[in-house]
Amino acid sequence: MRALFIPVAVAAGLALAPAAFAAETTTGMIKSIDAKAHILTLDNGTVYTLPSTVKDGSMKVGDKVSVMWDMKAGKHQAESVTMAK
Repeated sequence: MRALFIPVAVAAGLALAPAAFAAETTTGMIKSIDAKAHILTLDNGTVYTLPSTVKDGSMKVGDKVSVMWDMKAGKHQAESVTMAK
């Protein structure tokens, strides 16, 4: 029984490892946007730091967007922002 425990534990750890690094996605309406500071706030109050690749004027308050993000240094770091349906 013990001989099976270690291989099963290793397999479980390897299976769950990709999930720990996967980005999360949130959908909501833009409450405010500061393109110069690269800050996006959704209607749920969450503030995201935008990547520098986001074009100035490509989004406006009230747009429904989908934000793919990761938590970095205690902040929501957006990897991409796309228009949602």
